[in-house]
Amino acid sequence: MDVRWREITSQRNSFAALYAACELHGYHLVSSSIPGGDVTLYSLNSIQAPGYLDEISDASCITVVGGPHATACYEELVDVADYVVVGEGEFTVPRLLDRIEHGLSPPPGVATRDGLVQVDHSVLLDAYPSFSEYKGYIEISRGCPYACQYCQTPCIFGHRMRHRSLDSIRELAKHFKQIRLVTPNALAYGSDGRHLELGKVERLMKILKNDGDRELYFGTFPSEVRPEWITEESVELIRTFCDNKKLHMGVQSGSDAVLSRLCRGHSCADALSALDHIRDGGLVPVVDVIFGFPDETDEEQEETVSLVREVCKSGFVHAHRFIPLPGTPLAGTRSTPVIPEAEVALGSLALAGKVTGSWNDPELRFFRRVPY
Repeated sequence: MDVRWREITSQRNSFAALYAACELHGYHLVSSSIPGGDVTLYSLNSIQAPGYLDEISDASCITVVGGPHATACYEELVDVADYVVVGEGEFTVPRLLDRIEHGLSPPPGVATRDGLVQVDHSVLLDAYPSFSEYKGYIEISRGCPYACQYCQTPCIFGHRMRHRSLDSIRELAKHFKQIRLVTPNALAYGSDGRHLELGKVERLMKILKNDGDRELYFGTFPSEVRPEWITEESVELIRTFCDNKKLHMGVQSGSDAVLSRLCRGHSCADALSALDHIRDGGLVPVVDVIFGFPDETDEEQEETVSLVREVCKSGFVHAHRFIPLPGTPLAGTRSTPVIPEAEVALGSLALAGKVTGSWNDPELRFFRRVPY
């Protein structure tokens, strides 16, 4: 069966992950700029989806749509696509392709015009290669126990953290000279996601660094760490075993009131303490912030600008504009305009090379990223 993958630049990670999973079941995905073959697969986020609906509806082949938007809003996609994959795709997509090839009804985890067959499994990371050799990332964890009001991660991957085993990670690492990790919180490896287990993190680092001549990048793009997990000891581990000179953390706001409304689970004091530990440890902080949360006041945005200025004394900031994502508690809300004072401050720091991102045009948040 001829299976195509609709090539979309910002969905290359999805392609790499599913390519690896489909390889195990004898299906070879061919990247294509147009729908074709017997089946074409799409992975779409909520910004992209409207631009592809007509193409999917008009396609002469069987169409399968997955990704964040499909998981959150499958009801609106079943009228244009033949099949909609809800949730994780590594197990579901190969099963669906097999059912299509043999003329059978779709498996659990797939929605059609007839409804959704609820998923009956949770993906075990050890069962699948991590992104195949198409892309040199190793996914070490999935899921997040926190309930950040704007985030789709728990909606897609659940609140329980799942970790790839050390044996599986060691085997995958043999293929790469440079290793970057995919995880919601790099320091959460081996834990329940709420309590730091530094011994397990150290064993992970030793395996990745000592079993061969390779570079290890930990707590930097495409992963990050939570501020309250950054301690003197965790920074020292990174300095000892890793090659990155920067440490990337998500703070999102400089206002405790906003952090509380978002259910972030940390305070501004945690972020400032983390900055001190990073600087004292000889690393450079890179911090994510978001402007324009619903009901965010001018004063709260000014507090975030103050945090940005503090970070930029010794590090860098990646600034976003809030987007209400389907499936999250803040879905259906509206972004608050960015105040002029923040625009001026961010623009000035951007010209100085200290701030990157898209705080004006929220849609670009999905398409532009600087891999520090």
